[in-house]
Amino acid sequence: MVKRGDLKRDRFYKRAKEEGYRSRSAFKLLQIEDKYEVIKEGDVVIDLGAAPGGWSQVAKELVGEKGVVISVDLQRIEKLEGVESIKGDITREKETVSAIREELSPERGGLVDVVLSDASPKLSGNRDYDHFCSYVLSKSALNIASALLRKNGNFVVKIFQGAYYDKFYGDVKAKFRHTRAYSPEASRKRSAEVYVIGKGYKQKMPSSVITASINSKGVKSNAGL
Repeated sequence: MVKRGDLKRDRFYKRAKEEGYRSRSAFKLLQIEDKYEVIKEGDVVIDLGAAPGGWSQVAKELVGEKGVVISVDLQRIEKLEGVESIKGDITREKETVSAIREELSPERGGLVDVVLSDASPKLSGNRDYDHFCSYVLSKSALNIASALLRKNGNFVVKIFQGAYYDKFYGDVKAKFRHTRAYSPEASRKRSAEVYVIGKGYKQKMPSSVITASINSKGVKSNAGL
């Protein structure tokens, strides 16, 4: 857990307050975008585990007036202009996919351009358990992306480093033409988090095919810290 005193001295926290972002994590997405260019004007973007909305804010700035941003989280997300919000558990993958598709215009064919996830589990202090819970959330995000992304779509997801990291990275690599791991400058030095970026989704699976969810009882999202 981050101490309040440390947070006040954090330059990205200060910048977020000054520039009107809801969380310091907004700068992580800005730095990812600067390096990998995953979002373009007019895109349809899904933000999983979005609360309090820092990544959705950045995504909306990038897609512009013609683009669409849909945020999903169990927590209530205070209204953001131009962003549609869905209350839902991303580990309930089929429900989440159905809810998102209800928000998409028919001409999109139920497909989107980008799926983002900065979701984190509620930390227990047990590094191995927290890593596993992070893997559960990341795998759910990948399954949802596999159901929703158009061909050549892009994916960005956070995962904690640990025993399941290599397996997860391989799963992303199998689905995308280009896969990279990246630690933005805005990530805290002590953090185990890393972002996996997949660009160029290889194929579109039938909408009925979504990999079965990992049993994630007790995993709660705590995104945007």
